[in-house]
Amino acid sequence: MSGLQADGVLAELAGSAGQWRTRALTPDLSQAARNAVLDWFATTLPGCVLPPATILATALSSEAGPGGAICYVDGRRMAPRTAALINATASHIVEFDDIFRDGGYHPGSPTISAALALAQHRGASLEEFHRAVIGGYELGCRLSLAVQPSHYRFWHTTATIGTMGAAAASALLLGCDDEAIAAAVALASSFAGGHQQNLQGEGMAKAIHPGHGAEAGMLAAYAAASGATASPDALSGKAGYAAATSDGTGNWDAALEGIGTWTPITGVTVKNHGCCGHIFPALDGLRVMRAEHGFDPDQIAAIHVQGYGATKSMCDNPDPGSAQQARFSLQYCLAADMILGGVRLAAFAPEALVDSRLRRIMPRITLSEDAELAAAYPRRRMARLRVELTDGRVLNHFQQTRKGDPENPLSPAERVAKFDELAAEVLSDADTRTLRDAVLRGDRLPDAAPLIRA
Repeated sequence: MSGLQADGVLAELAGSAGQWRTRALTPDLSQAARNAVLDWFATTLPGCVLPPATILATALSSEAGPGGAICYVDGRRMAPRTAALINATASHIVEFDDIFRDGGYHPGSPTISAALALAQHRGASLEEFHRAVIGGYELGCRLSLAVQPSHYRFWHTTATIGTMGAAAASALLLGCDDEAIAAAVALASSFAGGHQQNLQGEGMAKAIHPGHGAEAGMLAAYAAASGATASPDALSGKAGYAAATSDGTGNWDAALEGIGTWTPITGVTVKNHGCCGHIFPALDGLRVMRAEHGFDPDQIAAIHVQGYGATKSMCDNPDPGSAQQARFSLQYCLAADMILGGVRLAAFAPEALVDSRLRRIMPRITLSEDAELAAAYPRRRMARLRVELTDGRVLNHFQQTRKGDPENPLSPAERVAKFDELAAEVLSDADTRTLRDAVLRGDRLPDAAPLIRA
């Protein structure tokens, strides 16, 4: 730990978030915050008309409490913790939320949901909101580096680390100093939960994971802002969070490296497909192969994909029965991309799930783990593809990047196109433009309450 005392880890991480109270925001950094918020709306809006977000909005309708935060599921204003819970749930349903690749973490769903709800409730300025988002990403993403990749064996990072990212963002909006931010994060570490069985299994718990993280993180921040304290070595102690949820007591060198010289929000992945990110290298690789060799789906005799561990353990599902399962099926997503032309929202509609054209191809697709690719995970997300065609040709390809990763980012036009496409699920064209312009060029908090259907 570079000679740091145990409580020094938490202090440094809190300081990494706290610096954004006053540190100069460059144009690039302000743009990164706007881009993150735009992508949050892109993934949240289509989730607003789907369970479990709709279920939570109904279940909590009589207990939402008074407040100024917008619940985007029904357009009501309510207490910020409740709005953050429902909005963060909506943001994780359609699997389009951003990724901090090196930490295997979706920071936007819990962090922006908490920050926006609290900023709206308190009447914060746009700059205060952006600073809170940047600080929440800073702490959450860095903390994910300390516990990954072993944390992911049993824990859902977006639920667990997301609770602490939301706590940091909320603490900044509540005016906390570094000591109180540290207390908020330490408290949040006791609230952080969400396990892999509820990520990979049936049911609706996965989407609620970041919802709980956003709400619980805000609770921790409120408590710390009012003077509540917690163990100073809650993260790195012998019985602390890292020890309880990962191998060892945390890779703190990785978490603390470069504080003040780089900040995570400038290096997130923007999803280009509406499915699990562990499928992306195979999707992108197959697109490259089809563009180069020009084969059609009916010419495929077999496709074999070699991936890293999470691709095999989470995405080897040759016969998915639901939209949620299909989003985690490499076989389904490769078939959908070839037949439907993309893995977007339409790929998980009821009629697509039973499309015989997809179902004919899926049994021809197999998946295995490659030791070399597994060793490079999580900082590298790669795939090897072997395609056998009916004319006897055998084609091989090594996909070393994913479209949307920092090395191969979406262009500004592609980001906007993603937002326009997904927002159109619930907004008119005019309202989509209004919200997009408010996020990318406005000088006030994005509101949009009148735009959301009751």
